[in-house]
Amino acid sequence: MTIEKCINVFDVDDVIFEEGSTGRELFVVLDGKVDIAKMNGTNKTVIVTLGKGEFFGEMAVIDGSSRSASAIAAAPKTRVMRINHARFVYLVSQQPAFALMIMDALSKRLRASNTITYRTAANP
Repeated sequence: MTIEKCINVFDVDDVIFEEGSTGRELFVVLDGKVDIAKMNGTNKTVIVTLGKGEFFGEMAVIDGSSRSASAIAAAPKTRVMRINHARFVYLVSQQPAFALMIMDALSKRLRASNTITYRTAANP
């Protein structure tokens, strides 16, 4: 598959994927911004906004589970590259630095989530 076929362009508020959907792809932001958000009806709570060089969708590409949040383009002409499961496994096996980068990001995201969860539970 050529690299061009792995790149998608989105406009503001275009949904890249929805919470609860299945997917075996990781995405890398090439240009623009992406909101990772939890949706409750028409209400959107942005968890984090990602920019150039950052990635999302790593949990689904690793374990095949449903998406834990929605990914929504937050800037015009947001370009993202899709990395499917097979390519992800290849990169992890061939590039230990890539695997470490994914683990580092997962660890930081889990710690941040735990802090928010603890803070919310402690202050109902």
